[in-house]
Amino acid sequence: MSKIKMFALGGLNENGKNMYVVEVDKDIFVFDAGLKYADDKMLGVDYIIPNYDYLKDNKKRIKGFFITHGHDSQMGAIPDIIEDFKGVPVYGTKFTIEIIKQELEEEKIDTKRLTVIEPHKKVNFGKNSIFPISLSHSVPDNVGYVLYTPDGAIFYTGNFVFDPTLIGAYKTDIGKLAYVGKQGVLCLLSESLYADRPGFTSPKHRIAKFMNEAFNKCHGRIICNVSSSGLTRIQEIFTEVSKTDRQVVILGKRLESTIMKAIHLKMIDFDKKRIANIYQASEPNSFILVADEREKPYSNIERIVKGYDRFVKVTTDDYVIFTSSVEAGQERRSTKIFDAIARIGAGLMILPSKQYLGYHASREDLMLMLDLMNPKYYFPVIGEYRHQVENAKAAMAVGMKEEDILLKLNGQVVTIENGVLKDTNEKIKIDDILIDGKQAGDVGELVLKDRELLSENGVVIVSVSIDRGTKEVVSGPEILTRGFIYVKDNINLIKEAERISLEVIHQHTKDQTLDFNKIKSGLRDKLGKYLYQETECKPMILIVLQEV
Repeated sequence: MSKIKMFALGGLNENGKNMYVVEVDKDIFVFDAGLKYADDKMLGVDYIIPNYDYLKDNKKRIKGFFITHGHDSQMGAIPDIIEDFKGVPVYGTKFTIEIIKQELEEEKIDTKRLTVIEPHKKVNFGKNSIFPISLSHSVPDNVGYVLYTPDGAIFYTGNFVFDPTLIGAYKTDIGKLAYVGKQGVLCLLSESLYADRPGFTSPKHRIAKFMNEAFNKCHGRIICNVSSSGLTRIQEIFTEVSKTDRQVVILGKRLESTIMKAIHLKMIDFDKKRIANIYQASEPNSFILVADEREKPYSNIERIVKGYDRFVKVTTDDYVIFTSSVEAGQERRSTKIFDAIARIGAGLMILPSKQYLGYHASREDLMLMLDLMNPKYYFPVIGEYRHQVENAKAAMAVGMKEEDILLKLNGQVVTIENGVLKDTNEKIKIDDILIDGKQAGDVGELVLKDRELLSENGVVIVSVSIDRGTKEVVSGPEILTRGFIYVKDNINLIKEAERISLEVIHQHTKDQTLDFNKIKSGLRDKLGKYLYQETECKPMILIVLQEV
């Protein structure tokens, strides 16, 4: 008999940043380690990962990180956190590990701890064990993880759909799911993103009809924006391309590497001879595939549309196609790109998100998984809280009791002792780590507030030089502004600001002493009040005060 604790460091009441922790007595198992894309309000922030201080404090107890598949929402945080967990292995299936390895090698991070596991082969950790089960998703080698404990199985699904047409590395092993369900499942952690959508996801996730329509419409060059790890969708695109005489040009090393590996591993069926080099991108019958870097959605297609790309420029004869739904928080940016394409005069096709779904479990998929697993407790994960609530309703529709459904937020702990749920109200400290550049944790709320202030009101710089001996003003005060006002139209305001600054400096240098702190605080106070009175803006005031 065991004491089990389950909680999320990220992934609940949000899209992305998935990281779920299961403790069985002293052993810790971490499922997924993802990132979330920053929205337009988070100025300069590339992406967000969960705060993992709890894991760092308990790293000796961690048996491993178990990654379900190679999407950023599930594995994107690995390059940022792996250096803090030396000796802790990262487990994943062959293709998932290839994706992670590629990310780590780009950052020049050691990949020795990456450990390939095979679906349906148990990995033992003393009295506990991990059993990966193949599930269908938009990327090959996707698995859910069964954690066998002395009190029963805990199954984390990750992302999945039920689609009988997906075979090979994309196939769901329903037999294994039913086998685990018959053995007895203590708790099922299942995704929630599409819980509010009726029916099964399949076949509404297939885009062959959309691509066929695109090829019939577009007689010139086609530029197609895709998700680099959405290989199921890329396979559909390639299948439709094969019916034409178009040559494929892959833009971006990461996308090209992923596709070539998938073709080599026979996870994508396409003739390599149809893939042309980048110098043929200007050909009128070329089909150009573009994908984004992991931290910046739409970055590559935006560069092309703005005319900054070295090889590809959008013209009026082109068609630009978007084959993925818009990420949450990226609506404004995507709309600006769509408008820019329209201004150029190029054709534009956007995959309708209501008509074409992603590879996530809809209501009937969730109920089928519940029926196969027949869990004692149900923990809706992955998605906003409204999605978790809809997931809970789906569970009640198949007969689960409301008290056995665990609706939680990040950090709230589920405790099960000897197979029985305990109400402990325990909470783990959670937070976001904002990634700007290549350093984790180098951006905080104060920095974001400063960036917001600068973006809205600009900056005013006061520069003054004071004689070291006499304490008299040698030069200045000089007022410089950026992003605040147009100086030529506001000469009088600048002159008055200089007069106020000089008055403050004289006030604090009367007794031949010089207190830098009093001068700076006085300048910020009086100058700030004056500028707000005149403009109703609060620019950031920077003071450069030096002795000569």
